[in-house]
Amino acid sequence: MTEKESPELKDPGENAGELIYDNLVEKQYNSAGKKEISDFKFDSLPVVPLKDTVIFPYMLYPVLVGRRSTVNAVNYALEKEKFVFLAAQVDSSIEETLTSNLYATGTVARVLQVIRLPNGLIKVLVDGLMPARVIRYENNSFIKANIEVINQSTESTPELEALIKEASEYFENYIKANPQIPKDSLSAYENIKEPDRKLYYIASTLNVEVSKKQNILNNSDLKAQYLELLYLLSYEHEISKIVREIENKITSAMQQNQRRYIIQEQIRILQEELGDGYETDPDLIKIKGQIEKAGMPEQVLKKAMDEFNKLRKTPTMSPDFGVIRNYLDWMVNVPWNVFTEDNFNLDNAERILDEDHYDLEKPKQRILELIAVLKLLKEKDIKKPPKGQILCLVGPPGVGKTSLGRSIARALNRKFTRLSVGGVRDEAEIRGHRRTYIGSMPGRIIQAMKKTGTCNPVVLIDEIDKMGSDFRGDPASAMLEVLDPEQNNTFNDHYLDIDYDLSNVLFITTANVQYNIPFALQDRMEIIEMRSYLDFEKVQIAKRHIIPKEIKEHGLDKDDIKFKDKIVYKIIRNYTREAGVRNMERELSSIIRKVARDRVAKKIVDKITVSEKMVEEYLGVPKYKEKSAGKDEKTKVGSVYGLAWTSMGGDILNVDVTVMKGNNKLTLTGKLGEVMKESASAGLSYIKSNSALFGIPENYFKDKEVHIHLPEGAIPKDGPSAGITMIMAMLSAITKNPARTDVAMTGEITLRGNVLSVGGLNEKLLAALRSGIKTVLIPEENEKNLTEVSEDIIKKLKIVSIKKVDEGIEYVFGRKKISFMK
Repeated sequence: MTEKESPELKDPGENAGELIYDNLVEKQYNSAGKKEISDFKFDSLPVVPLKDTVIFPYMLYPVLVGRRSTVNAVNYALEKEKFVFLAAQVDSSIEETLTSNLYATGTVARVLQVIRLPNGLIKVLVDGLMPARVIRYENNSFIKANIEVINQSTESTPELEALIKEASEYFENYIKANPQIPKDSLSAYENIKEPDRKLYYIASTLNVEVSKKQNILNNSDLKAQYLELLYLLSYEHEISKIVREIENKITSAMQQNQRRYIIQEQIRILQEELGDGYETDPDLIKIKGQIEKAGMPEQVLKKAMDEFNKLRKTPTMSPDFGVIRNYLDWMVNVPWNVFTEDNFNLDNAERILDEDHYDLEKPKQRILELIAVLKLLKEKDIKKPPKGQILCLVGPPGVGKTSLGRSIARALNRKFTRLSVGGVRDEAEIRGHRRTYIGSMPGRIIQAMKKTGTCNPVVLIDEIDKMGSDFRGDPASAMLEVLDPEQNNTFNDHYLDIDYDLSNVLFITTANVQYNIPFALQDRMEIIEMRSYLDFEKVQIAKRHIIPKEIKEHGLDKDDIKFKDKIVYKIIRNYTREAGVRNMERELSSIIRKVARDRVAKKIVDKITVSEKMVEEYLGVPKYKEKSAGKDEKTKVGSVYGLAWTSMGGDILNVDVTVMKGNNKLTLTGKLGEVMKESASAGLSYIKSNSALFGIPENYFKDKEVHIHLPEGAIPKDGPSAGITMIMAMLSAITKNPARTDVAMTGEITLRGNVLSVGGLNEKLLAALRSGIKTVLIPEENEKNLTEVSEDIIKKLKIVSIKKVDEGIEYVFGRKKISFMK
């Protein structure tokens, strides 16, 4: 483009093309001439569509014309007043454009010169005069436009002067940042006095998209145009600044890396010449300082310094450099001599445990005992940790095992970390990988120590009963060293390859099923059983902990929603089937969440108390039906209730037996495991061998088939504790004596009729109480376990200890001896 104040158009000459029209001598530059043109009544002007450019007023610009319709428009202008209307195309890729593809605002221009070029194109030199707006387009052999000239006020105001000053500063910076723009453009700009000409001069200089330039032309108000221009200038200024910053960073980084490499090579060569030279690399100086400040034991420090000396002599481009550097990072980040100050205040510990958990008296007492021992050892300045202090919390899911570990850490004022080993099958997960492997790293124990940053944290090892083993090793065996107080002061991680002292760590493990823990591991831990919660205990937990927490987390006030005890009982019994409180918490959260939604939707305005109707509305129909033994019938033939234990808690087990004609066969159904099948066979053998005692005919089983079925056949069942239940159910079916439905039992049996002890007694008694059982038969050997059962359960049940099968007949059948009924 050429500035209008100093046009220097030369004669094209013979080689430049054929001069068709030349009116450069007659053009007007002063404001009087512009007024004369503005007074001209434009009826209809030919349109010259522009691709990828916007021509502003006061611009001299050569336009190359090749399209037939545009050539016709230029010819028409030459025949008339030499005026054309310049309109930019919205989509420049369209060759033969339509009126719908033209912007409605453009520039009225005068044709000053027309030259036919050797390649057949026509170069038209146009002089931008004034902005105009299209009233109507006409399309014949070329496009015409009826236009309305936009008259702009250029009266000087303080606001306009401020805008011009701001634009001038941005324009100066823009020219400095873009070397491709001639420097004399700024001088030409400074010679311009008129505000609108200054605006259009800057706009024509900007290298931005057509649509952005067109936005300036679309505004009829000069101030609005300056504001749009300032937006473009500031945007371009920010882009230029970011580009410069990126270029400077790239240049600086390249120079720094090159310089650093050269200096390192020089230092390395000098050190090789001098032997033990002085360390000058700031990165290595930092590592050495970290090693010295880490407080490592003497042997560990020697190992770290050996590795550091290797690092000094290893080129940075070598793969070994990264391996050694990563190893040293782990060495300095693992705590060696950092301890948190323990809080052995028993009252404080008891208060924290009671705040966080309801009941759990036995685990709490054991934790307080541990804190008391640690306090006495500290008072006597005995640094050797007490033996046998690794606790294993065993219980169903959701009874508070993991959260109890957090409470212990809070009570002791120690850092806490949790690592789950459920599903771990690789020994390296515990001990780490050796450094010979790519991507090797320490095991989870060392990672946990780095995470806590202290030598005496509380480390909770979750789901220890769910570790597996395969061809990669046995992680349970690796865990033996971690949990053995006699060995863990010299725990050796394969990655660090040094002894690390874990004796100050308080390890707590959790498990759902004790018999899944390898015996060697059990031997190294103190097992603390955490029983299932009773219903009234769940209600207290909900009222004290869960409901207040959920109300706060859902943005409600504590008085916005109330739960009565009977509502919580309903949720527990009809919508959950668990030993812990996780599902109860989930259902309570669901109700509170729906109440919050209704409150936001203005469906609920006042404070509410949850009703049974609301529970069913929010949670749907009850998921579980309460098992009520003896509700429909007082006695049944061939049907007896047993007690079962699962990882989810206790439950009652219905054993059904029927006798039919057959071939002296025992049929078992209900997805029974091998141990339970063997118990059934042993029970039938006991009945056959003692048939005279029960009045059963001698040849009775010769043509009889006994079928034992345990309902809920999709659920796997196993274990020996249903032995006595199956014997009683078979006796009832064979002798036709009805059994009481308010009696349940548990116990393993032998071929001699002895009743042996079983596990999970607390959960089984709790299940019996929930199901309406009045009397429970337990093995005599389990009588000692009743001390661990809640007093509330013992008071509400009649618990009978038996040593032999025949001792339970009186309670099951209502009389001491049964007789065969035909």
